[in-house]
Amino acid sequence: MDLSTVHQGINKRRRKKRVGRGPGSGHGKTSTRGSKGQWASAGAGKPTPVFEGGQMPLFRRIPKRGFSHATWDKYFHVVNVGDLNDAFEDGATVDAETLRKVGLARGPADGVRILGEGELNKKLTVKAHHFSKSAAEKISAKGGTTEVIAPPRKPVRNKMKQRAQSE
Repeated sequence: MDLSTVHQGINKRRRKKRVGRGPGSGHGKTSTRGSKGQWASAGAGKPTPVFEGGQMPLFRRIPKRGFSHATWDKYFHVVNVGDLNDAFEDGATVDAETLRKVGLARGPADGVRILGEGELNKKLTVKAHHFSKSAAEKISAKGGTTEVIAPPRKPVRNKMKQRAQSE
C-alpha cells in the first residue's frame, strides 16, 4: 500500500450548507432551525454565562449590604526618600517612568506619593503627584526641587448656559 495515494479521488472539502433556499433544497422554510423556540428567530444569540434560564439570578437573590470605595478610590505608588537616595545618582530627575525602571513603582497606579522615611544625601529633582511635608523638606534641604504633577481636570458637568431673561 502506498500512503501517497490513500486520499486520491476523495474531495475532503464539504460545500457550505445553503439554508432558506426553498422546499426543494431540503433546508427551506425554517432553515434547519425547527419551529419556534429560543433559537428559531434571527438575531437570537446565546445568553450570557450568568443567565439562569429565567430563574432569578444568583446576584439578584443575594442581599446587598454596605458599599465599597473601590469605584472612586485611587491607588498610588508609595516611595520613601531613603529609597530615592539608594536608587538614584546625585542630580538625577525622578519621575514615574524612572521609578518604574529602577523597580520602585511597579504595576498600574494613579500616581506616585513621596514620603519622608529615611535619609537623603543627594540633590534630586523629583516629580510626583504628592509629597509629604517631611519629604519636601528633606529634598529641598539638599538643594533639590519638588514638582507636584496636577491631577486631571474634572469634567464640566453642566454644559447648558443660563438663558437671558427677555421681557
